[in-house]
Amino acid sequence: MSGDNAALLQHPRRNLGTRYRTQAQKFARLAAKDDTRFQENMAWAEQNARQALLHDFTDEENWRCLADLKLILSDSDGLAALLEDLFVVLGRDADQVDQLKGIDFLLVGGELLEAAFMADPLAPDAWWLLMDEKESTDGALEDFAERCRRLDFSDQRANIIYGRRLERIRSSGREDRFIELARHLLAHRPNNHELWMEMGRLFERRGESDEAWSCYDHVQSLRPHTQPRDEYLVRLKQAMDGDKTSPWTRPSVEKRSEFLTQMQSLTQRISTTVATAPVMEPQDSEVQKDPDLVRLEALMDAGDASEAFFFARRLVAQGEAWAEAWVEKAKLAFEA
Repeated sequence: MSGDNAALLQHPRRNLGTRYRTQAQKFARLAAKDDTRFQENMAWAEQNARQALLHDFTDEENWRCLADLKLILSDSDGLAALLEDLFVVLGRDADQVDQLKGIDFLLVGGELLEAAFMADPLAPDAWWLLMDEKESTDGALEDFAERCRRLDFSDQRANIIYGRRLERIRSSGREDRFIELARHLLAHRPNNHELWMEMGRLFERRGESDEAWSCYDHVQSLRPHTQPRDEYLVRLKQAMDGDKTSPWTRPSVEKRSEFLTQMQSLTQRISTTVATAPVMEPQDSEVQKDPDLVRLEALMDAGDASEAFFFARRLVAQGEAWAEAWVEKAKLAFEA
């Protein structure tokens, strides 16, 4: 339940974001009118502006509101922290972070914020319009895909922003591109159940039953109170009633392991470590640890919860019931 609550806090709620931003602007106006209570009103304005961003980080106006307050307060460090946070939401692009070195934030911080929004709009429709206006939309999307391959989407907010962009790519009919980039996002943050569900629905529409089942199986593993995998099996059975062909059966262990291995290999490209801790020789009566257990421990200790998640899921698919506990540990780690 705590993980669900944490995820909910990161999910955009536009009405609350707008409400808090309005309050922030109200206190800023009061501060401008009453010098004797300037600090008090500005403190309330800043607190409400932070709440606006907390509740809806997808609205550029909420970022502008807090940035304006930082400029009024001549808070250079606060404006720098705000821009750094924005670049985390936009995928932790090293090129963008480099822009923050050795600059006067009070002088050009506002311009940097606007430049980021102009090149990378937070609203998915505005972003797609930007792609569509390029001389070659496919060329622009290839540049976008290349950028996605090197960005860090481990922050849940970044995963949500880019997940919504991928929905626009899928809606445009570029399904293969959507699948490629969705897998990349999921390698960074495997608990994005909404993206897994979208992938499952796409595979189901394409008639790729094994892939659809694997995606729905992930959703049901992440959210046991939902049953998309079981509901999919019912739909398959209903579709095959009266058909002379053999009924579909769930993917084999080999097929499921192959799917999870592919996802694990994606996570290894972004892992903080790929080395496996050495297996210590048993001393006297000490029982030697299972190498798979040692690897899981090493991955978790290194903070590679995503790779540990897919590795543990593959072990479970192969009949290693003990790995279920490690699936749960990995889920808790990247939900934190």
